[in-house]
Amino acid sequence: MDSYTQKSTGYQIEDEASNLDEMPLMMSEEAFENDESDYHTLPRARINQRRRGLGWFLCGGWKVLCGSCCECLAHTCRRKKELKARTVWLGHPEKCEEKYPKNAIKNQKYNILTFVPGVLYQQFKFFLNLYFLVVACSQFVPSLKIGYLYTYWAPLGFVLAVTMVREAVDEVRRYRRDKEMNSQLYSKLTVRGKVQVKSSDIQVGDLIIVEKNQRVPADMIFLRTSEKTGACFIRTDQLDGETDWKLKMAVACTQRLPALGDLFSISAYVYAQKPQLDIHSFEGNFTREDCDPPIHESLSIENTLWASTVVASGTVIGVVIYTGKETRSVLNTSQSKNKVGLLDLELNRLTKALFLALVVLSIVMVALQGFIGPWFRNLFRFIVLFSYIIPISLRVNLDMGKSAYGWMIMKDENIPGTVVRTSTIPEELGRLVYLLTDKTGTLTQNEMVFKRLHLGTVSYGTDTMDEIQSHIIQSYAQVSSAPSNGSSASSTPSRKAPPSAPKVRKSVSSRIHEAVKAIALCHNVTPVYESRVNGASTEPESTEADQDFSDDNRTYQASSPDEVALVRWTESVGLTLVNRDLTSLQLKTPAGQILTFYILQIFPFTSESKRMGIIVREEATGEITFYMKGADVAMASIVQYNDWLEEECGNMAREGLRTLVVAKKSLSEEQYQDFESRYNQAKLSLHDRALKVAAVVESLEREMELLCLTGVEDQLQADVRPTLELLRNAGIKIWMLTGDKLETATCIAKSSHLVSRSQDIHVFRPVSSRGEAHLELNAFRRKHDCALVISGDSLEVCLRYYEHEFVELACQCPAVVCCRCSPTQKAQIVRLLQQHTANRTCAIGDGGNDVSMIQAADCGIGIEGKEGKQASLAADFSITQFKHIGRLLMVHGRNSYKRSAALGQFVMHRGMIISTMQAVFSSIFYFASVPLYQGFLMVGYATIYTMFPVFSLVLDQDVKPEMALLYPELYKDLTKGRSLSFKTFLIWVLISVYQGGILMYGALVLFDQEFVHVVAISFTALILTELLMVALTVRTWHWLMVVAEFFSLGCYLASLAFLNEYFGIGRVSLGAFLDLSFITTRTFLWKVCAITLVSCLPLYIIKYLKRKFSPPSYSKLSS
Repeated sequence: MDSYTQKSTGYQIEDEASNLDEMPLMMSEEAFENDESDYHTLPRARINQRRRGLGWFLCGGWKVLCGSCCECLAHTCRRKKELKARTVWLGHPEKCEEKYPKNAIKNQKYNILTFVPGVLYQQFKFFLNLYFLVVACSQFVPSLKIGYLYTYWAPLGFVLAVTMVREAVDEVRRYRRDKEMNSQLYSKLTVRGKVQVKSSDIQVGDLIIVEKNQRVPADMIFLRTSEKTGACFIRTDQLDGETDWKLKMAVACTQRLPALGDLFSISAYVYAQKPQLDIHSFEGNFTREDCDPPIHESLSIENTLWASTVVASGTVIGVVIYTGKETRSVLNTSQSKNKVGLLDLELNRLTKALFLALVVLSIVMVALQGFIGPWFRNLFRFIVLFSYIIPISLRVNLDMGKSAYGWMIMKDENIPGTVVRTSTIPEELGRLVYLLTDKTGTLTQNEMVFKRLHLGTVSYGTDTMDEIQSHIIQSYAQVSSAPSNGSSASSTPSRKAPPSAPKVRKSVSSRIHEAVKAIALCHNVTPVYESRVNGASTEPESTEADQDFSDDNRTYQASSPDEVALVRWTESVGLTLVNRDLTSLQLKTPAGQILTFYILQIFPFTSESKRMGIIVREEATGEITFYMKGADVAMASIVQYNDWLEEECGNMAREGLRTLVVAKKSLSEEQYQDFESRYNQAKLSLHDRALKVAAVVESLEREMELLCLTGVEDQLQADVRPTLELLRNAGIKIWMLTGDKLETATCIAKSSHLVSRSQDIHVFRPVSSRGEAHLELNAFRRKHDCALVISGDSLEVCLRYYEHEFVELACQCPAVVCCRCSPTQKAQIVRLLQQHTANRTCAIGDGGNDVSMIQAADCGIGIEGKEGKQASLAADFSITQFKHIGRLLMVHGRNSYKRSAALGQFVMHRGMIISTMQAVFSSIFYFASVPLYQGFLMVGYATIYTMFPVFSLVLDQDVKPEMALLYPELYKDLTKGRSLSFKTFLIWVLISVYQGGILMYGALVLFDQEFVHVVAISFTALILTELLMVALTVRTWHWLMVVAEFFSLGCYLASLAFLNEYFGIGRVSLGAFLDLSFITTRTFLWKVCAITLVSCLPLYIIKYLKRKFSPPSYSKLSS
């Protein structure tokens, strides 16, 4: 018992230490120094709180307060449980001390109760909508009532209804997707046998059976498998975005048990560390108590099966250690946020400015009245009267516009298969400055192709592979024709001379043979045979029987696609890998002979050593050979002196090929025995085991014979180069964030022309402390105009100490490549750019590991790739190929932004004109707060009379799509945001005030005996002016625009005939139209035309002059 308490205190200490690890990364230097002095700053903070007065509250403090209240409530509702280390008993969920989260996937934003409040909060967060709510509610107060209720409530209700429906549809879709995942069935082992359970009902401690091609439902420790080897492959593409298969090992103790049921007859438990973000590491122990010395096994990452991975071979049984929110895949996905476009924020700012103008105008009106009587009530009546300054139709029009842009994007034949999933931010596509892209599967197809074999004196490319094939056939033909009585037959022609003979320059043929054989043997690839149609077993029974190794159903599995490419290539030139298990390899020669090699040792590839080795003994001759292949940096010092390796590696890298150096060394029996004893001794040592093992292996890695250099190409997606060039010319800075190795990332950056040929590449050296980071940053600062390549760990260190300086330097680079990035790091980089540059960012990726980055960016684009659909489902826009992004941004992004800017400002202009007219009208009639136009006219004005022409601005385009793609430089102008700014807004305000004044004064000056004519003349002139203004704003006519103009005019003329019967009579004669007799007279017509001409002609003249003397950049191109 005593030892147990000791243990638990040990765990507590570990926990406290790990709490330190969870300190936020985003700390500047000052924060480190000020840690102790926190209590000094408290009083100061309180004083600052006090200073925030009414002004602060009005200017946006209410939003901060509401937000913090909601957060506080949310926090108390779901208190974050501290994540703890745990002891899990096999098959006994009830023995767990803690209560662990439910294993359900939940991607919904709301539930039944929070849906309505949540959506309303998202809507009224906008000043615009909040303002309308207040105005509409004021109409319930009798003394403030102006006109009919429906004039205020109908538009507001419409906006909310549309939004609610849209959100509800999205929610239902999410709910269905989650339900599908949560109701997948799995077999659970119990004392009574197998039971089916739903994915969402799995608990910590359950023993779950996962079949081949099934998703792993929760984080598990891998206990046993149906495969004889005690290992299985899993696909992790939804977790880390890498499509290669990972090899996982079952816990030896449970794999040895004779039968499945024995898992219950033993008493064993797993101790697992607390849940963490890192998907590449795990520490734990497996203990079996019921045998005499208890068996302890250490567990590492290769004994784990993380949730969201897929079993690729065999059936596996595991014990669940983390569920639900604590699984690695959920910890690594960030909560999706509601994205709001920049344009919406800018319009929100403008509406606040308009609101101030409205209040000022109302106060002026009341002041001119002389503050007589109930002036406060009058002030509010004026505010409601002028409330048209801020048009509610703005949101309706913009939302409908966004839907229209989404529809246009989906209907564009040049980018088939594009889906708009977030319809609220199409304008963002026109404002991007940073594009953060994933590498594997986004820029590249993730299909490796063997391109080049270099032997030092001679190089073979794709077009000369048939020569290699003939050499191989020839060399093996010599062998098989020799008498095959065992000892005299040598399977390798190059060994005819005894090894002790002096080195003779080998013939090309034997060198090719050696090289191909080395490539065929030195790897970690397993051939897999799909089960035959006749129902025979999947395992080939007799090894020598040739029909088992039929070529048509063989596939290769390996943890790296490069290796598969190499083995496929040796198959294509005649040397085929047909079988592999833990102890042997079998190759088939072109003549159909089977050669067997016994595997004596394997030294796996690690990112530190950058090489892998294998020692094999050939069955026929008993020769022992040590083969090795690795990156040129690692191998250069190992192989014998030569003068071509470095140069050729450089040449291949410039072509964008991934290079591997292959070498070999023949060992005598004594040499090998000596090595083996030292190696085994090193493997058993307790201290510095890794170092000792490495030292023993290095004793072999000397003076190896260089065989060849191979080049494998990771093929780029179609048209990646021109697309990247297009984006660069458009002023977009491209950052490549990848989980891949540094060499590969640099390689692809060069071959995709992400980094142009003339540019230098600065590789940021690995740093681990503050001092190193400081030195490296200084070294980087001295370089000019060069691309930066940095690894995830170094990036973390730099951000911890020198966040601001690093981001500032990196933003000046033409291109940045971050390799070995975790999913959370990708999202962190996106947030950094948003905070430090205040520019719009776009993330594009295709795997589950890109989801957090896509959700964090202002605009996320997913590619439907080989890595599943997870990214394209989480993205705002989903495309089928990387090259489509060019058109998506240059054409659709440009149009959406320009059109929305024009539409937004025009709708505001439409409201300001009528408010100006109202102001002029009120000021002439003794500042009476009486509406100029009655309810139906006002509703009709904003809808049926002017809506179609104004909305037809959605079809406007300033540049033809071909032009926009030909001159991507035009895109640079958009990022400055000049289409919608305070300057353009003020111009529109001036236009509105001028036109409103002219229309009203004109009508008052020209009106006949009866006042009634003012309304008729001014309203008709107003409608005509609006229609002419639309015509003035349009840059490229579309037939629908013309239809809309004439349709609106027609509607208005028709309503002139009928409206007086509805409105004129019963009300005060203010809103009445006079009978048809006046409207059809000539005087009416000429007065209306005169007023309209005065209000519009000057603007047409100004526009013509501006076009002539300072045309915009695009008009120069289109002329």
